[in-house]
Amino acid sequence: MVLLRQSTAGLQSLFESNSAIEQMMARMLATTGRRPSEGEARSWRASLPMLTADLMSAGFENIEILVEHQLPLTSKRVDAVLAGQHPKTGLSSYVLIELKQWSRAEMYEDDVSLVMIDAYGPRPLLHPMDQVASYRDYLLDFLPGLDNRQEAVVGVAYLHNATESGVLALRGTRESSVVRMFTGERKSDFLDFLRTRLDADVSGAHAADQLLGMPAAPSRQLLTVAAQSIRDREQFVLLDEQRLAFDIVVHEVERARAADSKTVVIITGGPGSGKSVIALSLLGELARQGRTVLHATGSRSFTQTLRMVAGKGSTRVKSMFKYFNSFMEAERNGLDVLILDEAHRIRETSVNRYTKAEFRKGRPQIDELMAAARVPVFLLDEYQVVRPGELGTVAEIEEFAATLGLRVQKVALDEQFRCGGSAAYMNWVQRLLGLAPDGPVAWTGDDHFTVEAVESAQELERRLEEKRDAGFGARMTAGYCWPWSDPRPDGSLVEDVTIGSWSRPWNLKGDRSVGGAPPAALWASDPAGFGQVGCVYTAQGFEYDWNGVIFGPDLVWRTDRWVAVRSANRDPDFRNTKAVGDEEFERLVLNVYKVLLTRGMLGTLIVSVDDETQRLLRSLTRPASASASASASASGPESGRAE
Repeated sequence: MVLLRQSTAGLQSLFESNSAIEQMMARMLATTGRRPSEGEARSWRASLPMLTADLMSAGFENIEILVEHQLPLTSKRVDAVLAGQHPKTGLSSYVLIELKQWSRAEMYEDDVSLVMIDAYGPRPLLHPMDQVASYRDYLLDFLPGLDNRQEAVVGVAYLHNATESGVLALRGTRESSVVRMFTGERKSDFLDFLRTRLDADVSGAHAADQLLGMPAAPSRQLLTVAAQSIRDREQFVLLDEQRLAFDIVVHEVERARAADSKTVVIITGGPGSGKSVIALSLLGELARQGRTVLHATGSRSFTQTLRMVAGKGSTRVKSMFKYFNSFMEAERNGLDVLILDEAHRIRETSVNRYTKAEFRKGRPQIDELMAAARVPVFLLDEYQVVRPGELGTVAEIEEFAATLGLRVQKVALDEQFRCGGSAAYMNWVQRLLGLAPDGPVAWTGDDHFTVEAVESAQELERRLEEKRDAGFGARMTAGYCWPWSDPRPDGSLVEDVTIGSWSRPWNLKGDRSVGGAPPAALWASDPAGFGQVGCVYTAQGFEYDWNGVIFGPDLVWRTDRWVAVRSANRDPDFRNTKAVGDEEFERLVLNVYKVLLTRGMLGTLIVSVDDETQRLLRSLTRPASASASASASASGPESGRAE
């Protein structure tokens, strides 16, 4: 998907009529649900007309320009893709362009991956050649149509306002035959390079059609390639803020060693923004560098799955995955790095019923984690706090670091990889649940993601079965609103989740497979998990292609707002009304459904057991005529509501 597609001549005409930027703004609003920031619009106005004029001056009026081209299965966009025919091979050829308005730039503390620009103050930025190189790698990884055609795609960082002397420090040895950097002073070199990649006399329409029509392969599933990422030294492709976060951590580790210092790094991002990809990439890279590094989470399911999948066949790798409460006895600064994935699961203390008496001193868990390493790295999403006593927030981490006089580096990951990279869907979910302003809004569609309210739990399961039979991953989840029984003595599972005539068991509670169902930690990744309903604690941190969500009676829509119904919730952690007040209960329940709704990569199917809530969901996910018809049928005896 692109914000604007035109031939060079066509784009020039749009700029002459002052309509290009307006068209891009309208397209962004329609596809993402948001308007461009002032900075984005200013960048478009400053760079795109200049690029277009340069191309026109060199006779490239027939090539196609894909402006703000979205990379597959992510919301990240390339500033411009030039599509045309290769002058020698006659095959389709593509040039990815990263546009920078910088006039001067320096390396950040002599780090080859980070740069510093006066306008951005002291914070480092990613080297533009690394940025465009990651785009190129990602495109080649996720478009099977480009298999064995590495030479078909090149990347260019075009610093059109810069002189050679102004950015000389960025040169180094980073350029190659497929990744180059050009300045405005050397515009002629830039255009000469394009002539080696694109035939100016041939239309680029066919090449653009080919690129936009290529089906995207599923993203590399995090847990199935973790073993390669760690043991076989293969890294994920990290984009923009992901790569920036990675490079900052690596830089701070070296800085801590050289200066005998300590720095806290906080990386924030929503579901699927790449936090765990960064965590695993860092674990592999730092281990290869000989750094003492461990990975820890507060999630049993996530930790055990990483141990089983990423650490398969290697006791050493399995031992690198710990829990947050594993560091009560840790030596202060005994590690170079501690990677704290899912840090929103940090609790007040590590004490539980198994804790030794000498450690029952009320020491905050965050103190244990922060003390254990020279560079503790916190990766978190504040909207995924779903349990009482979880307190991993940016403010609390910063406040505690300040009491210790520690330096803090923060990076925000503002794009999503889960949910097909659909920024529109993420915005829709947040508005639906009141986690973003302006209230629920109708789902208007996205080429990358499907959302639909189905009529019943039966239909939900049937539709997911069809996806599973077609080779996709699929799971169904629900709010914790039904009892949760242990398996029967004969190993059969009790079908506790009952909605009308439909019933299914919850996922298992324990670490042992029973009756053919996988242990709790593998529910999201083992194909045998399909027959059970997952809860937030087994779904959180995981992803699957198709996602089915059952809204239980603990969250219902009444006229114009959500109502959290404590009496309908069966989660033992929510029973103590003194420990969990009504306001906190509502916040946690909304976060629970936000987590459940954002597990899917390709689509989400939704059903509610409550009539009024179901009417809302149908009205937001279907055309008006379909909603009216569905509303009538929903009131019948087979509507699938709870008894």
